[in-house]
Amino acid sequence: MSIENSPVLPPLALIAGPTASGKSDLAVSLGKRIEAQGKRAVVINADSAQVYSDLHVLSARPSVEEMGGIEHRLFGAWDGATPCSAANWAAAAKREIARLQSEGAVPILCGGTGLYMRTLLEGIAPVPEIDPRIRADVRALDQAEARAALEIEDPEAAARLAPADVARTMRALEVVRSSGRTLRAWQDRKTGGIGDEVSLYPLLLLPEREWLYERCDRRFILMLEGGAIGEVEALLARRLDPSLPVMRAIGVPEIAGLVQGDLSRDQAIVSGQRATRQYAKRQYTWFRHQPPGSWTRADNKSIEEYDIFVSLLRQLS
Repeated sequence: MSIENSPVLPPLALIAGPTASGKSDLAVSLGKRIEAQGKRAVVINADSAQVYSDLHVLSARPSVEEMGGIEHRLFGAWDGATPCSAANWAAAAKREIARLQSEGAVPILCGGTGLYMRTLLEGIAPVPEIDPRIRADVRALDQAEARAALEIEDPEAAARLAPADVARTMRALEVVRSSGRTLRAWQDRKTGGIGDEVSLYPLLLLPEREWLYERCDRRFILMLEGGAIGEVEALLARRLDPSLPVMRAIGVPEIAGLVQGDLSRDQAIVSGQRATRQYAKRQYTWFRHQPPGSWTRADNKSIEEYDIFVSLLRQLS
């Protein structure tokens, strides 16, 4: 996910960071600045909760007023009954970006799902389908057995993964057993990324943590007061598979507990705020360490979009 800015390649802005860090407002501000220069700007969602039409309030999807007249795409584009994987989103985003760039518009990726962005920019590892029998055998192992097997069959993955990381341990083991190649070997052959086809202008918002967590706490209460309970009631009425991403989105299980009488309002608030802060912490850690060091990192409390994106705006002038 490097930066290769070239006046020959079409520009792509990217604004990423943890939930409640102010990404959406900044994307709209940048869009207005771009349109003030006579260009068209379109914000493209890169958040795994905001893709679902069922989660308007709980995903903090921008309202029409908050969009400020700037066109937004891939917000609420998936029904909750249909999971949206990183590959699904990347394929849709790739089509939107290509269409917009062919029309001379400037896409602004905005969201908090790093895996989505990495898949779009770097491509997808062509890992073949896992043999069902091998998958069943691997999933039947306990973590200690799976870990011991991985240390023999894929020592690189074992060295990289935490001993308690059950899901990734199982994934690495089933890949090497099913395909005869390690997961890293497949990942080194990624295809379909657009990173080399655009001039990327990235910004990572990493505000002071206590400020961020206070915003997370306040936002959850505002969501409860602003329609989140009705959203969860509607989801429960659909009787969707509880394992679907939309049913596991931050806030849904906690508010479901309130609706079903398992939690009091105060308990639901405490649980929902805790889940939101934990999610923000994971996002913060990912964006701090995973993207290239060349990507601009900033505290949005003092940021000015024309200072951060001066090179993009200069290219457009």
